[in-house]
Amino acid sequence: MPLSRLGVCSWSLRPTSPDDLVQQVLGTGLKAVQLALSPIVSDRDTWGECISRLLEHDVQLLSGMIEPVGEDYSTIDRIRETGGVRVDAHWGANEAMARASAVLAANAGMGLITLHAGFLPHDPSDPERATMVKRLQTLADICVQQGISLGLETGQENAITLLEVLGEIDRPNLGVNFDPANMVLYGMGDPIEAFKLLRPHVVQVHIKDARWPAQAGEWGTEVPVGEGVVDWDAFMQVAASVDREIDAIIEREAGDNRAGDIRTAVEATSGFLGS
Repeated sequence: MPLSRLGVCSWSLRPTSPDDLVQQVLGTGLKAVQLALSPIVSDRDTWGECISRLLEHDVQLLSGMIEPVGEDYSTIDRIRETGGVRVDAHWGANEAMARASAVLAANAGMGLITLHAGFLPHDPSDPERATMVKRLQTLADICVQQGISLGLETGQENAITLLEVLGEIDRPNLGVNFDPANMVLYGMGDPIEAFKLLRPHVVQVHIKDARWPAQAGEWGTEVPVGEGVVDWDAFMQVAASVDREIDAIIEREAGDNRAGDIRTAVEATSGFLGS
């Protein structure tokens, strides 16, 4: 079936306040978001009214996103060390963040929250993999207690590793937030083949484009939709073959014309949405 609804990642707009977020979302021509929940949890003075402001302006809340504590994206090596649920010192804070975020999401009517798990070890015998699996089981259980699903975002491991780990976690409310550009940015494999492999588990997709890294160990380059290597016709064919409704969320994390780039993505994607 075709993609269901189209929204934008709230963090792509770099808002300074809830009202600024509302105005920027409406300026893209969209009325739906995936909402960053961590700022609402950690900075209630600034962001505490964010959900109510969005709902007052009839902006749909399609899903939420958790940014694990301590993540550092300055280099691939740094995010490999600090990302997701990997760091022992931050696990307590991240579990607390997940509990608060799940309550927020459920109370706001969101059925899904997503996050990067962190670089999942490719070797099944790596003891760190077992630790991360146990922590992700805990997060999935936190979500199911609130009646919502948890989505792991793609890119920091190849599709085969992620598929194996999903089986090891073995939670029915766990799925995949598939971001084709992340597969390219991290050099983790062809995004279309990865999408096909992970298709039974995909619960949401990101609309984002990128070019391959110049060499291993470096970032690829994020670019506006249509200017990268993602084959969007093939991507949409795979999306249409998913046997459940999934939302498409435009994400733009680079560039100086994010609002314009998001509008370009809206134009490129709208024809693939269900009625």
